[in-house]
Amino acid sequence: MKRLFATFSAVILLIPYGPETYAADIEVKKSATPASVSRGPAELPTLRLTGPFRQGDAGRMQQVLRDLEAKSTARSNGTPASATLALVELSSLGGDLNEGLQMGYLFREHDVATVVRKNDICLSACALAFLGGTSRNGSADPTARQSLEVGGKVGFHAFYLNPNSAQSPTAADPVQGRRQGFREARAATAAVMRYAADLGIDPRFVARMMAKPQDEFEYVRTTAEFLDLKVCPIGLDRPKVSAEEQALSICNHSTGWVDPAQASQVRTMTARQAKLYMLENVQQNMLSLNVKGALSDQLASYSVMRDEQSIDDLYADLRAAGVRLPAIVGPVFEVSGYRSGNQEMQCFVSLSPEDADRYEVAIRRPTKWSHPNWSAPRDCRGLYLHDREAVINPHFGHGQSLQRLTSERDRAEVSQDRL
Repeated sequence: MKRLFATFSAVILLIPYGPETYAADIEVKKSATPASVSRGPAELPTLRLTGPFRQGDAGRMQQVLRDLEAKSTARSNGTPASATLALVELSSLGGDLNEGLQMGYLFREHDVATVVRKNDICLSACALAFLGGTSRNGSADPTARQSLEVGGKVGFHAFYLNPNSAQSPTAADPVQGRRQGFREARAATAAVMRYAADLGIDPRFVARMMAKPQDEFEYVRTTAEFLDLKVCPIGLDRPKVSAEEQALSICNHSTGWVDPAQASQVRTMTARQAKLYMLENVQQNMLSLNVKGALSDQLASYSVMRDEQSIDDLYADLRAAGVRLPAIVGPVFEVSGYRSGNQEMQCFVSLSPEDADRYEVAIRRPTKWSHPNWSAPRDCRGLYLHDREAVINPHFGHGQSLQRLTSERDRAEVSQDRL
């Protein structure tokens, strides 16, 4: 896969380490696969990448991945495997920006999923590489596969320019130095923006990252940040709010948070009440559209619409016929107050009490039932139960400085030079 970003003549660093530090360590091991990564026929090979990102690390990772691909192809009798190639655990304070971007592109090219464990920290160049986690699983289109265990830290901030580069700004020629620094900063910014675009990440994320002071971080903390960056949490508990509030969050997510509904607009229904209400609504739609057929005749039958078993059977028949009614997996909630242009809409949610990832959503429009405007991530649907601004991965404080974040040994290795 061609890597579509600039190569910088000066080394751009996100967290600049001193010259005494070493390149990242890549350990190949076997490990259990996180819930958000589809399993193949065998347990995924797991790589653990630790330490600062230095020049040449992406090349080393590429060779490791090529070796894994060769072994995978050999095991499958010469046919390349369609599932995720490997899982990479990341734990690094950052390093060379160019290497981080190349690493992320490699993860996408080779279908490598990424994860940050609950006791690990992945910052700056590491965090950008983390966003490249991908799996196709038989499809031609790449799907984001990045997981963050609750308690782990993934943080982004603006980059630095390495003052030790041969072409970095120098006191001997301050004008040339400023010009060179500007060119390097512009090339790095363009590369990060292109990287985000290639991964399908909102460009506003890059703008926020670049606006941060170099020693402050933007962490993946809230539901919105997990969703915007396509990151799945591991170990996320169900929110400690009522089922009505969980249904409200699901509906607000499903309608894109455009004029979100409030708690007062949630109505709880029994399964029978919900089915009868929906069937009567479908009946009205069919009458208004003059639809003819066996199902419309059944809906018009007084006896059918009053018998509980007949209601269940008719509801199942309509779903089988393609009418977008939700499967009933638990209590049902109607959330009203949504609009699409001049049309009113209602959102219906059936919520499983046992499984946070199991719920069904349908939108009632004036003349039809439809899928929601927005769907939850397939591998972590429980995210939609949490309010968009809820902090689901708390840490030691927003905007924590680098000096307060790292250990005494790490602080001794970190240079405080700026771009």
